[in-house]
Amino acid sequence: MYTALKPILDTELQSIKDQSLWKEERVIMSPQGREITVEGKKLLNFCANNYLGFSGTDGVREASDAALAKWGFGQASVRFICGTQGIHKELEAATAKFLGMEDAILYSSCFMANVGLFQTFFGPEDAIISDELNHASIIDAVRLTKSERLIYAHMDMADLEAKLESVKDKRLKVIATDGVFSMDGHIAPLKDICDLADKYGALVMVDDAHATGVLGATGRGTPEFTGTTERIDFLTGTYGKALGGAGGAFIASHKEAVDFLRQRSRTYLFSNAMEVGTCGASLYALDYVQQHPELVKKLKDNTALFRSLMSEAGFNVAGSEHPITPIMFAEEKDAVETARKLFTEGIYVVGFSFPVVPKGKARIRVQISAAHTEEDIRFLVEKFVAVSGK
Repeated sequence: MYTALKPILDTELQSIKDQSLWKEERVIMSPQGREITVEGKKLLNFCANNYLGFSGTDGVREASDAALAKWGFGQASVRFICGTQGIHKELEAATAKFLGMEDAILYSSCFMANVGLFQTFFGPEDAIISDELNHASIIDAVRLTKSERLIYAHMDMADLEAKLESVKDKRLKVIATDGVFSMDGHIAPLKDICDLADKYGALVMVDDAHATGVLGATGRGTPEFTGTTERIDFLTGTYGKALGGAGGAFIASHKEAVDFLRQRSRTYLFSNAMEVGTCGASLYALDYVQQHPELVKKLKDNTALFRSLMSEAGFNVAGSEHPITPIMFAEEKDAVETARKLFTEGIYVVGFSFPVVPKGKARIRVQISAAHTEEDIRFLVEKFVAVSGK
């Protein structure tokens, strides 16, 4: 009976509020994009994963509409029964080619891709060695396996090697890492990771959700950025960030691995096929990025400009070259209060403070897009300076 559950929920919900962990969802009354409307107010949006500016654009919408017109609204089935259409195979082939991998397979989300990957390949005889700051989807996926699970200190290669040494006799060993760590903008040292993988006979899995379409000279992600494309065994990613912004995901890998996923991956076999409108939009985004390399360059230039101007203005800018740019604050309340003031000045960002992030690591995570103009970047810095009293 719900009467038994309700008091438990009331207590837990109040606890979330008491710890300042309550998540308010601001309602956007416009398409996602460079500029959005929230609470009747137009704001410059520096808070989305819309790295290439595709979300809400006419090109993406028209590509989605065209796919719906040709293929229908949905398949009403899982892929292996009667849910695979030509557009699914086209997107898989285009994704694999773009990423320099042998094959790719579609999933409803990157969370489901990560869960499907680890459950399918790794069991009690194997070991998974995971970076301590990996995304929640990797953490939960690894927990669902019966493999030995080891956590190495964030991007600490000495600790990773020690963990690999401790499981060197396992049947399979896989190193799991985010390509870009979403809260800090750190870029994984994939070359060093691959070198250790070669030394200990381990596989390498990279979740590149925040790097596909973003990093590398042509937007092909962290492997391109680090020169390790041919050394990655499993690459997961999403079309729900830089590549359109709607959703859907993939695992790109060796041909035999993808074939095995089609036969055994539970989150693939028992989920409806990816919605065709999203497939059409994703195909458009993949093609556009390749035809317009200036888009990736614009994103890189915008990021460099923002980081430079904020550093010159005296702010503590964390991360490295990624458009995820954390602005760090010594006092917890300052991050939240600065974000609130920026909202009144026409800027949409979010402040993070303890216990969401470690004490002393409060931040506003600014996310830059290729859709932003130089004037937008300078306006943002100007408002940061104004509300912070620098």
